[in-house]
Amino acid sequence: MVQPVGMQTVDLLGRLLYRDGLMLVIDKPTGWAVHGPSHTQKNLEPLFSALRFGLPRSPALAHRLDRGTSGCLVLGRHPKALRRLSRLFSTHAVEKRYWAMVWGRPPEDQGTVAEPLSQVAQSDTGITMAVDPQGQPALTHYRILGQTQEISLLELIPVTGRTHQLRVHCQSLHCPIVGDYRYGQDKNGNLCLHSRLIALPLYPHRPPITVVATPPPHMINWLHSLSNRAQILDDDPQMTRDIQ
Repeated sequence: MVQPVGMQTVDLLGRLLYRDGLMLVIDKPTGWAVHGPSHTQKNLEPLFSALRFGLPRSPALAHRLDRGTSGCLVLGRHPKALRRLSRLFSTHAVEKRYWAMVWGRPPEDQGTVAEPLSQVAQSDTGITMAVDPQGQPALTHYRILGQTQEISLLELIPVTGRTHQLRVHCQSLHCPIVGDYRYGQDKNGNLCLHSRLIALPLYPHRPPITVVATPPPHMINWLHSLSNRAQILDDDPQMTRDIQ
């Protein structure tokens, strides 16, 4: 496939985390949109043709991640697979776990944010959401995994999937995500929000397919500074390999 002039590219084959007959999971890079106008310079969707693996059509998005979010992104390989994946996501059968570096510390070591959300603005730079008692229900569980004097590492488990849900819910805890220019004070730098793990019960009578993505370099730099880094490594053996 010939890419539009000026469009950037990325090696999606090198970022493939999982493949079977129905779906693919790729490690989405930070700063790339998953869809949008074909002329967008950093747009992954036109690059999906590299992941056909002999099928007549390119895989398609089963869900979405924000441009700044990295990590596990699920693609359906054909329409029947997409319908099955869509049912799993719409019925909240998919387990999703995110890691976020946030400024400050939440009031509790673990808890739940149940703040409804509504869209309050839309511009050339994107959508802005806000907590709104009359908005759509939104539910996020969180727990603190580690901290420094300035930041905390949170595990975030979204039960619902509203636009910018995790970013706004962290803001509502007075702990905006590091690098979040829209819901925090950071105007430069990469968003420190990573889709760490996804588990999909795709096949009946089999365990869920669980895929884990390594945090991007800008988050690993923060992870090295955590005061309880050793404890995190004990709890998550995969992390030992990730941050070497």
